[in-house]
Amino acid sequence: MRWEKEAWMLRLDGKTAFVTGCGGPDTAPDGTVDGAPQTSLGTSGMGNGQAIAHLLARQGARVFGIDRDPEALARTARQIRQAGGRIETCVADATRQTDIAKAVQECLRVFSTPDILVNNVGQSEPGDPATMAPHVWQAQFQLNLDSAYLTCHEILPLMEAAGGGAVVNISSIAGLRYIGKPQVAYSAAKAALMQMTRTTAVIYADRGIRLNCVVPGLIATPLVRRLADKYAGGDFDAFTAHRNAQVPMGRMGTAQDVAHAVLFLVSDESAYITAQCICVDGGITETTP
Repeated sequence: MRWEKEAWMLRLDGKTAFVTGCGGPDTAPDGTVDGAPQTSLGTSGMGNGQAIAHLLARQGARVFGIDRDPEALARTARQIRQAGGRIETCVADATRQTDIAKAVQECLRVFSTPDILVNNVGQSEPGDPATMAPHVWQAQFQLNLDSAYLTCHEILPLMEAAGGGAVVNISSIAGLRYIGKPQVAYSAAKAALMQMTRTTAVIYADRGIRLNCVVPGLIATPLVRRLADKYAGGDFDAFTAHRNAQVPMGRMGTAQDVAHAVLFLVSDESAYITAQCICVDGGITETTP
């Protein structure tokens, strides 16, 4: 018996992928983002959702992407089309039920029932229960948790009727441990997202639908500059150096690291994996702060 080479691993041909938060900066081949050097943010400077949409399209998926920023969404669509991929988009706020319902209907019209759902939106705000305003707490849960509920509410019944599907929710290691930033609402919401994923995965396991989480650690994306403003008084270089030093591998990860984990979990090669949370963190969650 001879082994045959399998040349088409991790392919998504014929599948439709619904990706939230896939807008991104204008990334040029020389590694600049919107005209500014981004060498400390990795080779591409892409955000997680942008990189996920790119990779899924490269692997043959028809990508339906949403973002609340029309310009950022248009950039990602333009980049994917220029590279030969297929993408359609809809400007939508992932925290609004009416927006999600409209986007799902548009996906059905232009493509088909999503075979893949990637919930990527997220953002952290500083504060603890004593200092954080109630409206900020609520907004953090709406963005980091409720958004995934809303897409699942619309798409899981469609997947079940179609015979199956794969869902990946993007959480954070902040939902597993304290990583040095006072972001209690974000941490709580991302922890809840992981448990929502596990529980729902068990419920849907016999219906052909798999749900898993990718749990990024410290990732070098354009968002880091905004985090430096919130948590380090705008000292971007010091904030970046501190984040790199926190990771046992000595550096932050990239959006492509996150995207490749997503690709594996939505591909047929992971068909027996569900209710799992895979850390993409360079080993940081196994260290003592």
